[in-house]
Amino acid sequence: MKLLRVGPTGAERPALLDQDGTLRDLSALVDDIDGGLLADASALDRIRAAAGAGVLPVLDATGLRIGPPVGRIGKVVCIGLNYHGHAAEVGAAIPEEPVVFLKSADTVVGPDDIVLVPRRSTKTDWEVELAIVIGRTARYLQSDEEALAHVAGYAVAHDVSEREFQIERGGTWDKGKNCETFNPLGPWLVTADEVPDPQALSLRLWVNGELKQDGHTSDQIFSVAEVVRYVSQFMTLYPGDIINTGTPAGVAMGQPEPKPYLRAGDVVELEIDGLGRQRQELKDA
Repeated sequence: MKLLRVGPTGAERPALLDQDGTLRDLSALVDDIDGGLLADASALDRIRAAAGAGVLPVLDATGLRIGPPVGRIGKVVCIGLNYHGHAAEVGAAIPEEPVVFLKSADTVVGPDDIVLVPRRSTKTDWEVELAIVIGRTARYLQSDEEALAHVAGYAVAHDVSEREFQIERGGTWDKGKNCETFNPLGPWLVTADEVPDPQALSLRLWVNGELKQDGHTSDQIFSVAEVVRYVSQFMTLYPGDIINTGTPAGVAMGQPEPKPYLRAGDVVELEIDGLGRQRQELKDA
């Protein structure tokens, strides 16, 4: 299934995109697409049954904003330097263990919402990423199979980053990762049954129509299953939590001088096979 949330910021309603590309209203069945729903197998079965029966009301998509596909996100866990190509382009050693950092859930916005370039920013960068959406509470998972059984689905994420704040201002990466609007998510949460192999997905990103990133999840250093298993050793993952799994080569930081960092007026578009497409215009904060 392709689950999504549509409507004004803070007042999104749950919806489903059916196999014909028709937007369907889920409001009569569920309150929201959130961790509570994702952990409730019977509720998900009711949605599948209603979708299969063709009884869900049609929503007019004209002019309708698409919000983040998951509401009330608890935390966004991120994996850094998780593609061989990206590590090589920035001159970093291959990590022996996953590099883990956190983004605040309030950085998450819709896939086509405005992205704000922070004040005094000179190095705002792009990163297309595969996002994992957790569907079951995960603690101390022991195998890849167990890890994948805790995944509700996947989505497109844009891990926007300010490199000066991240790398040159001391401390951890948090300052360069947690600026307002720095995590567009969606358009859909695609349930795990529709993604049989998360290591078989192509990721692409364009800036002002120019292809910048053209990667594949087979280049990940740590697989989706290993990332979920590993993170569960250090923190409890709850339904509705998000894990951004790293970006392939092609970011601005890895390009020759003068590096083409983002500025107000730029347009970024990104997509992952089967998971949909995003488009953001950048404006000054």
